[in-house]
Amino acid sequence: MFVVDTNILLYAADRDAAGYDTCRKLVTAWRKQAAPWYLTWGIVYEFLRVATHPNVFRKPFAPADAWRFLWAILASPTLGMLAETDRHGETLAGLLRDVPAIRGNLVFDAHTVALMREHGIKTIYTHDADFHRFPGLHVVDPL
Repeated sequence: MFVVDTNILLYAADRDAAGYDTCRKLVTAWRKQAAPWYLTWGIVYEFLRVATHPNVFRKPFAPADAWRFLWAILASPTLGMLAETDRHGETLAGLLRDVPAIRGNLVFDAHTVALMREHGIKTIYTHDADFHRFPGLHVVDPL
């Protein structure tokens, strides 16, 4: 079980990205695998925000095209969406104790990690080095 971070999806969608081939192959394989894998709705929204942003992509996606890419992924039979449980506040409080420097852009990553902790998932595929700041997390950078 693992979570796939936004940047891996962005590389898999952007043919101009240096990591396109690697990430596209991974996402394609995950869509076909029998084992469960996960996203969060926050990751979905972040993908939409970044993929359609004209200051990030030379040729930003039209919103419908970005959604079409995600919709194909969301249709994967073994993909699950992590959501907050009744323990979310308690989990976040523990995470803030473990990593007291959470602020700014790290808050979004902390939300993902809190969801992972709630659901007992320890592995994330990401190219974001900030995830190494969270203890107990196994970070896999395919690039």
